[in-house]
Amino acid sequence: MDPILTGFSILTDPTSLAVILLGTIIGVLVGALPGLSSSMAVALLLPFTIYLEPIPAISMLAALYCAGTFGGSITAILINAPGAPPAAATAFDGFPMAQRGEAGRALGMAAVSSVIGGILSLIVMVLAAPALANIAHSFGPPEYFALAIFGLSMLASISGKSPVKNLIGGALGLLIATIGVDLTTGVERFTFGVPQLYEGISFIPILIGLFAVAELLSQSDVIDRAKDRISLNAIKLPSRDDFKRVWKTILRSSGIGTFIGILPAEGSTMASMIGYNEARRWSKHGDKFGTGEVEGIAGPEAANNAATGGSMVPTLALGIPGSATAAVILGGLQIHGIRPGSYLFENQPHLLYSIFAAMLVANLVFLVFGLAGAKLFSRISMIPRTFLWPAVFALCVVGAYGVNQSLVDVTIMLIAGFIGFWLKRYGFGAAPIIMGVVLGSLVENSLAQSLIIFDQDATRFLERPVALLFFVLAALSIFYKPLSSMLRRMRGAASSSPGGRVR
Repeated sequence: MDPILTGFSILTDPTSLAVILLGTIIGVLVGALPGLSSSMAVALLLPFTIYLEPIPAISMLAALYCAGTFGGSITAILINAPGAPPAAATAFDGFPMAQRGEAGRALGMAAVSSVIGGILSLIVMVLAAPALANIAHSFGPPEYFALAIFGLSMLASISGKSPVKNLIGGALGLLIATIGVDLTTGVERFTFGVPQLYEGISFIPILIGLFAVAELLSQSDVIDRAKDRISLNAIKLPSRDDFKRVWKTILRSSGIGTFIGILPAEGSTMASMIGYNEARRWSKHGDKFGTGEVEGIAGPEAANNAATGGSMVPTLALGIPGSATAAVILGGLQIHGIRPGSYLFENQPHLLYSIFAAMLVANLVFLVFGLAGAKLFSRISMIPRTFLWPAVFALCVVGAYGVNQSLVDVTIMLIAGFIGFWLKRYGFGAAPIIMGVVLGSLVENSLAQSLIIFDQDATRFLERPVALLFFVLAALSIFYKPLSSMLRRMRGAASSSPGGRVR
């Protein structure tokens, strides 16, 4: 208990609180800019932390990480341009809510769900970080492959659109993920001699194109109705009934996000996708997802911010970053002479709990920032499109270019925008495509690595209990709904037959 109290004493240090506040504000603002992820912001801020003591320095980076994940939801909800990849799932229901004049309600729900998810994951970290680190350490390529298959099993039901169209969209996403040089064979695939495509297509230009540019194109020939769709409801926050409706979703998604976050190299994007799909699966209004359901915001937001806390477990306990941003923070630890792993737990536990305390403060700060700013941010939806959309397009270009400082990424963004616009006209959603892109490389690489480990014997997947569990869950995800429907029809047929009822 003493190390925990010593670590949380950071809350009484004005300098530490000031840098945490600064990191939180920067994180929210940077996270809200399309294409500028929290990992970029942490990397840019890292050199300035050299002049700080270790605890305030790492605390500021951790605060920026938490706040940046939430910040992406602001533009995802208001203009359908996710500021960061984890906010992609938030846009599915957040933007429709903003369109019908409920931007404040959507932003408030995103803020509260993110904070609850983040705090719950921190509680789990404080109580069980060493045990969770052992779980993360036990995951190998076979387990990652099975986890990715479980994620892909949700493609057919990830949106309320046609399951067949969802599968086609997912297949397109998987195809996009194959672009580049095969890491196993060294063979070029779909690169067309363009050197910038050898390492594959960056996720952020595709994300910006499918969401923001596609929406811009679809709205370009529509008469400006901003004032018609935005009423006084735009600045109203979520009600008590909203929270009664989503509390189970928040708890469930927080658990999902924490678990996925502790897996090295996974992180918030995958957590938000699975959190969204599970929210839809368990909701009484699952068929309305994609039209503006508060559960469709609570699920991914709780999951993606819980994953930020979870990703710090392998980073601190094993020295293996749980996400791209955690990798940059790991660099910050090394700059300040901090050794992750058992040494940190045994000899510097106060530092460990100081990082947890900083993330707790960051969550509370951006809760206040998010709720207080929701009414202000929601007024962005009231700006006429003739002014708003050119500014959005400029941000999109900057965000796509900023990933690799390459015009090829801008071109990819535009192509993805036109593809997304065309697919939207014919009833295809962006969610399955995004999920295919996110999971495609994980499926391919982990399968290749697993087969090398198993000496090309695929049956040895069944010898891995965790992998087998995910395969079973994937099978249930695919076959549960059709089997339950078939059983209901059989029961109905039996009860309606003359001899079917027992008297």
